[in-house]
Amino acid sequence: MTDNAVLARLAALKQTPTPELKTLWRELHGKEPPPYNRRFLESRLAYRIQELAYGGLKPETVRRLEELAEDLDGGNVLKRKQPASNRPISGTRLVREWQGVDHQVTVLDEGFEYQGRPYKSLSAIARAITGTRWNGLIFFGLKNHRKVAA
Repeated sequence: MTDNAVLARLAALKQTPTPELKTLWRELHGKEPPPYNRRFLESRLAYRIQELAYGGLKPETVRRLEELAEDLDGGNVLKRKQPASNRPISGTRLVREWQGVDHQVTVLDEGFEYQGRPYKSLSAIARAITGTRWNGLIFFGLKNHRKVAA
């Protein structure tokens, strides 16, 4: 495939209806598309088109990236899968005022601490504070609840 053909396919993704993007996903990946937004599908399809046209990462590059990831997270695959932007660094203190009371949470290497107790998620802490279900990232102001992906 020529460079111009690749560029034309990439440009066409922006104009392609979502159902057709999902069909293209099935063709290029050989499986059902994930239930993510259009922007995700476009970006991953663009990568896949280029990967098929020009080749993917060299095996030694993949191996090196895996080594670097393991150095960062100690081999904890669950931590690795969590988007970095969603998790503040260890030692960060999150403060949220709720009904006139300041609540402080400390980010740990493995979870969070609130009122001297460990928690696995910010959502669990938000539920402990409010008595209702909350997205912890939204409750603590780490994610804008008004920003909805298209």
